[in-house]
Amino acid sequence: MAVVTVEITRTTVLEPSPESARGGGEKVSLTVFNRASLDKYVTAVFAWNGPAAPSNDALKDGLIATVARFPHLAGRFAVDEQNRKKCFHLNDAGVRVVVATAAGNLADEDVSAHFNELYANANKERANEPLFQVQLTRYTCGGLVIGTACHHQVADGQSMSVFYTAWTAAVRTDSAVLPTPFVDRSTTAVPRSPPAPAFDHRNIEFKGPTSSHPSCPNPMDRTIKTLLVHYPDQFIADLKARVGARCSTFQCLMAHGWKKVMAARGLPPESLTRVRVAARELLSASYPAVVGAIRDAVARVDHEYIQSFIDFGDGDGNEEELDLEVDSWLGFRFHDLDFGFGPPCAFVPPDLPFEGLMIFVPPCRPAMPREESTCSWRSRDEHVEAFKHICYSLD
Repeated sequence: MAVVTVEITRTTVLEPSPESARGGGEKVSLTVFNRASLDKYVTAVFAWNGPAAPSNDALKDGLIATVARFPHLAGRFAVDEQNRKKCFHLNDAGVRVVVATAAGNLADEDVSAHFNELYANANKERANEPLFQVQLTRYTCGGLVIGTACHHQVADGQSMSVFYTAWTAAVRTDSAVLPTPFVDRSTTAVPRSPPAPAFDHRNIEFKGPTSSHPSCPNPMDRTIKTLLVHYPDQFIADLKARVGARCSTFQCLMAHGWKKVMAARGLPPESLTRVRVAARELLSASYPAVVGAIRDAVARVDHEYIQSFIDFGDGDGNEEELDLEVDSWLGFRFHDLDFGFGPPCAFVPPDLPFEGLMIFVPPCRPAMPREESTCSWRSRDEHVEAFKHICYSLD
């Protein structure tokens, strides 16, 4: 396969018009939910085949019209009025848009092979760095790749899924259809007075002093690899049959991934995993037992737990390191990302320098079986190789 050369032709910052801007220059404190997110830019890359894509001007017009309704994306990081804490400055400073070309036929190329050239090079250490950045790359064949980089403390994957859908609707309707999102974060994280945290959040949501999990590795550590595993609909049906009881696709895939990751890592039998199950018990447990442990853990995150987490954040001003996680993007409606010429033909999950991160991604096209999923798992090379040999085993 030939090497694809991506050439950047233009870089600009697009600001909402004064008539549409909604930021108002306000400074907004980060909530505990923002602070619990990775202090990093998270990328996403979508690809569309064919020459029927809207022009770059149409994409940019729809983008800036939509961004105006999401003022946090058009803002910047700053410090509060006391010059102490990190905050959002809703100054409508805009989003960076990079325009690029690629010599090649998109249908013949492996987008993931030159993934790092398909999104803007965001750097959180730069002053006045845009929190949301977009790269539009046109291939010789007419194919389009849209790569985005969004700071995770501004928006998580679910929020960005809503934004992407709104952007595509704006382009399809020439900005006649625009969203009215609820963006008042101060009302979603109100602590009790006085705060009364009831759970050990420092060692659960954050990497506290008694957390046994490893730190996020150096992003240049070449021993950390990303593995993509496709689970077809029949495999997922077989998994659910093993459980016996009603369970979600995420629950059965997480149960399977949990068992296989523990085996691939070769953890000592006495090791404890996140929901306090010994590795020996986990590896020998049936799928119904593992799904039950996951379901019980999810059920414990109720209103009281969330309120406790909010109270914890109000009483703790430190920025701490996020712990390991498994993310489900199975509810993201990628097939709704239609600028007027169909849904994307491919999506490449973010390649984060974070050992142990597992993401479940749905298929792009609605015609594909809805139970299909791709699992992206990032770990050390020797664990990835071991996982490859057992990832489809139902033992």
